[in-house]
Amino acid sequence: MKIGVLALQGAVSEHIRSLEQAGAEAVAVKKTQQLSELDGLVIPGGESTTIGKLMQKYGFIEQIREFSEAGKPIFGTCAGLIVLAKEIEGQEQPHLGLMDITVTRNAFGRQKESFEIDLPVVGIEQPIRAVFIRAPLIREIGADVEVLSVYNGEMVTAREGHLLVSSFHPELTDDYRLHEYFTQMVRQSKTGESKG
Repeated sequence: MKIGVLALQGAVSEHIRSLEQAGAEAVAVKKTQQLSELDGLVIPGGESTTIGKLMQKYGFIEQIREFSEAGKPIFGTCAGLIVLAKEIEGQEQPHLGLMDITVTRNAFGRQKESFEIDLPVVGIEQPIRAVFIRAPLIREIGADVEVLSVYNGEMVTAREGHLLVSSFHPELTDDYRLHEYFTQMVRQSKTGESKG
């Protein structure tokens, strides 16, 4: 089982470390050709507009859409959540437009308003450690989207079939259980099991 981390921007090595702790083989993805070798993909944080432009420039948009159409799991964290969303408030063009959610960028304010909390997540026994840095928020969800965690009444983790997103950075802590959850999604998709 091989999971790629899109290496255009963001905490790539931290995601690779968390995925490896969760038992997956993890690689940095810099070329579209690598996608065909992968069973799952992580789109890390960073600056969503920059990531969107770089994906466009290097031909990743269509390739990742095809990857998703093949039912292969994708996990977007922070800016990765924005990149996966069908609608971004105040912005006309979505980037990949794959997940039936509407998001607000930088909903938690500036960098100095970053914080860490223990967050309960559906499907994970104990609360996980979550780091919020200029985090986006999920404002609206489609009928098939399941909310996995809420902070202050706001949706911050969600899943739609083979797509998983979090507003926060799970890779910036030693708690790799959300990566383990995603690794399990990849394993199930690889063996053809339905969501369990």
